[in-house]
Amino acid sequence: MDRVNGYLRRVPVWLVYTVGVLPVPIWLWLGINGQLGIDPVKEIEHRLGELALQALLFGLAITPLRRYLRLNLIKFRRAIGVLAFYYVSCHLLVWLVLDVQIPAQIWADIVKRPYITIGMAAFALLLPLAVTSNNWSVRLGNAWRRLHRLVYPAVLLGAIHYLMLVKGFQFEPLIYLGMVLLLLGLRLPDLRRRTAL
Repeated sequence: MDRVNGYLRRVPVWLVYTVGVLPVPIWLWLGINGQLGIDPVKEIEHRLGELALQALLFGLAITPLRRYLRLNLIKFRRAIGVLAFYYVSCHLLVWLVLDVQIPAQIWADIVKRPYITIGMAAFALLLPLAVTSNNWSVRLGNAWRRLHRLVYPAVLLGAIHYLMLVKGFQFEPLIYLGMVLLLLGLRLPDLRRRTAL
């Protein structure tokens, strides 16, 4: 694992950002050119939501990977978090601009459809994390760390949002929810220790 960590140390963070932003323009291009099926807007919307959840899960997995497998990805954690918010924002924008389009209908959907309400709540929790993902904010110390624990309920709400929006019984959203619960469960001892201090 030391050799792998040595290779990872040589990977620049800007490369993660560069590769991470590519799916959105690629999927938009494919959608415009009719290569994403009969409903490209829904397809892009779904792909972005799933990618956002995957990025959030990957960000949560970084600490357990270091603790249990000695795989050190800490230098990429901020980039992964920022990319997760980028995917969530694009997912929301596709829904607002390309899917619903009517402002009055947007508000009605947020209020009347529980899975959209939950999705918007997850976005609201992630917003202050994105705003404070910079070196200046990190200097706030414990207050910054407490704020960034909002990622835990945010990712849980994201998984519930996915589970609620699928039609019929499907294993995939259950797998994502199970992964979220597992990763949060691995963090419980740390949270209890910090609370006791």
